[in-house]
Amino acid sequence: MKGQMSTASALSLGAAMMYFLDPERGRRRRALVRHKSVHFMRMFRDGAGATSRDLSHRAQGTIAETRAWIGEGWMGRSIDDAVLVERVRARIGRIASHPSAIEVAATNGRITLRGPIPTGERDSLLNAIRTIRGVKDVEDRLEIYERAGGKPALQGGAPQPGLRPDIMQRNWSPTTRLLVSAAGGGLALYGLGLGGLAGTALALLGGAALARGVTNAELRRLLGFGGRRAIDVHKTININAPVDRVYAFWSQFENFPRFMSHLREVRIIGDGRSHWVAVGPAGATVRWDAIVTKAEPNRLLAWKSVEGSTIENAGIIHFDPNPDGSTRVDIRMSYNPPAGAIGHAVAAFLHSDLKTALDEDLVRLKSLIEEGKASAPGKHATLEEVLSAPPAPTETSPTTRAA
Repeated sequence: MKGQMSTASALSLGAAMMYFLDPERGRRRRALVRHKSVHFMRMFRDGAGATSRDLSHRAQGTIAETRAWIGEGWMGRSIDDAVLVERVRARIGRIASHPSAIEVAATNGRITLRGPIPTGERDSLLNAIRTIRGVKDVEDRLEIYERAGGKPALQGGAPQPGLRPDIMQRNWSPTTRLLVSAAGGGLALYGLGLGGLAGTALALLGGAALARGVTNAELRRLLGFGGRRAIDVHKTININAPVDRVYAFWSQFENFPRFMSHLREVRIIGDGRSHWVAVGPAGATVRWDAIVTKAEPNRLLAWKSVEGSTIENAGIIHFDPNPDGSTRVDIRMSYNPPAGAIGHAVAAFLHSDLKTALDEDLVRLKSLIEEGKASAPGKHATLEEVLSAPPAPTETSPTTRAA
């Protein structure tokens, strides 16, 4: 057994050395590992700092709430009406869609509410205010409106989340993420040790809780039920070329497979639509249709996949000229691979994910525009070959809305 382990260790070490000391790609691979390590350490440091501050603030808040509860509840200390008004206003902001339309007054612990409010918000607002510490009674003088109609105070606005626990919200606080991650990891380990059907169920439940806490992404996004926003990608690159040349390059979708390693074909259908064929994990072929939603020459390109696509995606690219004549390209996109973020993690392990591929594609694109040929590993093409085809009709495509 020791001999087999030694052989396996030697083979692993040799494979790693071959991978990182490769004459052609080794330097880039080492730089990529170094950059990712620095990025991970920075993220870990920032996350640890945010969690530490959140824990400290919550502890201070709990102590202050306890002192106030003891002083106001047991010792009968009165609450200033101005303080009570601010407490009520803070609660209104969590429930009412138009909090500024509601007037609040307090007299010896008695709250008076005036102003317009939609029908569906009245009962929840009154019930929430009655639970505020120090409120003795609530006088309801609100004006109920089934429709906003011509009431200026009820125009605009947005539904509020209400008094939901942190764990029921979309984004969790650092403390909640830490507690859920720790509990989920412990439950997963316990389930693996328990074995059997019950152990497997506990391990899956713990793993889901751990993934939810670590990523701060909803389970529906992790599993691929979150529409286009399972994975968010943000890339920025500076290209030493004028903005009109860079925009013209990007607007020719049919030429993307010449420098994008995962694309096999892009075919222009017409009316701003295009058909895309890509290679996914394990060599699987993935197809989808996309439509240009906004095209402003030399400024931005936006797109989204049509409804029902295998890989739902949307994005926007901004082109900004730099003072030295180069162009800053800012790419923001979201996509939903099969199995969501979990599928993305598997693809990343197999080096078949979009983020990894896009890094190499942008290096090829940069060298292709600046030097006239792609110098990064992968597909190769000259700039003349890429620009020889007629441009895709993106600039004249119908403009709907930005992705």
